[in-house]
Parts: sequence; C-alpha cells; structure tokens
Amino acid sequence: MKPILSIKGLAKTYASGHQALKGVDLDIRRGEIFALLGPNGAGKTTLIGAVCGLVRATGGTIEVDGVDVRADWRGARARIGLVPQELATDMFEHVAHTVAFSRGLFGKPKDPAVVERILKSLSLWDKRDAKIMALSGGMKRRVLIAKALAHEPDILFLDEPTAGVDVELRRDMWEMIGKLRDQGVTIILTTHYIEEAEEMADRIGVIDKGQLILVEEKAELLGRLGKQEAIVGLTEPLAALPEGLADWPLTLSDDGGTITYVITAEEAETRGLAKLVKRLEALGIDFRTLDSHRSSLEDIFVDLVEGGRR
Repeated sequence: MKPILSIKGLAKTYASGHQALKGVDLDIRRGEIFALLGPNGAGKTTLIGAVCGLVRATGGTIEVDGVDVRADWRGARARIGLVPQELATDMFEHVAHTVAFSRGLFGKPKDPAVVERILKSLSLWDKRDAKIMALSGGMKRRVLIAKALAHEPDILFLDEPTAGVDVELRRDMWEMIGKLRDQGVTIILTTHYIEEAEEMADRIGVIDKGQLILVEEKAELLGRLGKQEAIVGLTEPLAALPEGLADWPLTLSDDGGTITYVITAEEAETRGLAKLVKRLEALGIDFRTLDSHRSSLEDIFVDLVEGGRR
C-alpha cells in the first residue's frame, strides 16, 4: 500500500548554519500510530513544521497522500491536522465557534453535524458554549485537537499532546487517540513520555541531531534491543563460576555472592530465566534471592541516543 506520507532526503539548514534535519527519509503508513522520539533539539518539531508548511525545507521532497508539498501547499495542508505544543488559541472564544471557525479556514462548508460529532468524540459537547479560558488544561488541549480535526484531515500531527496534563487525563487522551486511529485517522505524535509511545504506537522512530537513528515496529524493537537482567543472590559465595555455567552470559560479583545474567529478549526464548534456575539447581548451587528486570522502551531509547553521541 502506498504510504500516506512520504519524506525523502528532507534537509533543513538555518541561516546560522545549524543543520536541524540531515537527509531524513520516512514513510508513514495509512492508519497507523507512529511515535517520533528524540531529545530536545533533535529535529522533531522542525520535521513536523516542514511537513505542515510552517518551515521551508532546504532540500528533499514531501508528499502527503500523493500531493507534493512544494507544488501544492494548500492541497497537502488540507489533508493534515496539527495539534501544536503550545495552547495557541483565543481564550475568549467559545468552544463550538472556534472549532467551526477552524473548519472554515480550510474552505470547508459549515456543517454543525461534523462539529457536534467531533466535540462529542472528545467529551467536549457539554462545554460547547463555554469560553476556552474557563476550561481546565486538559480540556483546552482537547479543544486544540478538535480544531485540528475540524476540516476532517487524513493525518493528525500531535506535538507533545499530553505535555502539562495530569496522569489521569493523559490516560484518557491515550484512549481518545486510539479511537481516532480506529476511525481511520493516521496519527503521528512526538512525545517526551516514553510510556506514551510504548502504550499506543504501532511503530517507533528515533531522531537525534537531525538524523533518524531507526524506524521499527514497536514489538520488533522491544524484542531485538530489549534486555532481560536477573541478579541471583547466592546462599554461599562462589570463588568462580563452575564449568557447567561457562556457556551462559553470566558475571560473578567480586565477593562471589551474586550472579548477574543479561540477555536480549530474543535470547530469552532459548535461554530463559527458568532454564538458568534449573541449571543452578542441577549444579547444586543454592540461591536466596532472584530479582529480574526487562528493558522498557525508555531503556532502549536512552541506550540508542547515548550510544549515538559517544
């Protein structure tokens, strides 16, 4: 299937000489949730700005559902909804009116039924006559999403969608974003909350210093780079690891009291923790404690970024 968004060789160099993007290639599939991760200054917002026509790229091409951004900016932008980081809207405006106004900005005819559907889907219908200034931070962010959806785009960009939102509202917004995907909207989000990407994304992209380090299915990434670490506290210290453990990736502590076992998620299928326990028992090695930890997406992200900066 042809990607809904195709980015080839995208580059951006500012007048200062700073290279914000360095030949980025990225295809986004129709109907997926794609999470773009990266530290501050990595190029996430510049990438979004280039796709949405807010930043003029210095190289490369961008096609939105087959429409070239440079050749037909309006046609491409009409297919995109953008939810920015900042709460940039008229605080004295009423909720329903500002959503309807956003629809009109893209040349869409008035359609109260569409506005009603969007507001109801975001739990904003009861607030339709309220002024934006009277809403909570979470509700204001929902209004931004409603404005971005007002012209019924195929792609929705969410730039740090839950920044400044409390944990409960963040969970509600995760559920809401999942429902939008179920309705056929392709969602691209940037986030500092790694658990947000781990919870929702189908694929993960990691960007650093203007370059994409990787793009991979979330499950495959966790399986390939995720690690399982176990620390076994021995009942009696060992002077050295016995020959029967020589083929296992184990490290004995200096005092001989603990064994550390680190394997990838793929290796865990053939050398899982249960098999290590059986081997220890077969060798007559008693242990008193067993602590296990599996790498999260955050662990992987930190390793990738720090590894790329060494």
